[in-house]
Amino acid sequence: MVAGSLETIFQALERASVRYLVVGGVAVVLHGHPRFTADLDLVLSLDEVNLRAALAALAGLGYSPRLPVDPEDLANPERRAEWAREKRMTVFSLWSSRHPTTEVDLFVEEPFPFEAAYARAVWADLGEIRVSIASIADLVEMKRRAGRPQDLEDVRSLEAIARELEGEDA
Repeated sequence: MVAGSLETIFQALERASVRYLVVGGVAVVLHGHPRFTADLDLVLSLDEVNLRAALAALAGLGYSPRLPVDPEDLANPERRAEWAREKRMTVFSLWSSRHPTTEVDLFVEEPFPFEAAYARAVWADLGEIRVSIASIADLVEMKRRAGRPQDLEDVRSLEAIARELEGEDA
C-alpha cells in the first residue's frame, strides 16, 4: 500500500465532507502496529447523501467497482441488503488504475452502530489531513467477530497498544 495513495484518498473524502471510519489493517497501522495490508477498509455513514459523496470522491480518483454493477447501487439500502443476504457480500470493492496498489473496500452494512463508533473515533493528522479511525475497542470487537488468524493477531496487538496507552494515562 502506497502512503501517497492513502493521502490522496483521504484528501478526496475530506474535500467531499464524507463521514467515514478507517477499519481493518490500515486502522491497526494508524493505531501504532506496523503490518502489511493490501487494501483500505472504510465504514461509511450509510445515509444516501454521504454514500453518494464518497462514491463521487472516489470516482474522481478513478475508482470503480470490481464487480460489474452500477456504483450508485451502493446508495440503495434495498440493494445493499440484497447483496448481503443473497451474495453474502460484506464489502463493496473499488479499484483504480491510477492507484493500483490501493483497493478500497466499503462495508455494505454497518459492522457496528456508526454514530456511536464515530463519536468514539480517534483522529490522526496525516500531514494536512485529519483521518477518522475506529477506536481500538471497536476494532477489537469487529476483529474478534471476524475471527480470521490475521484478525486475531491484530486483536493481540491492539490490546497491547491499549494497555500501553492506559499505562501512560496512569
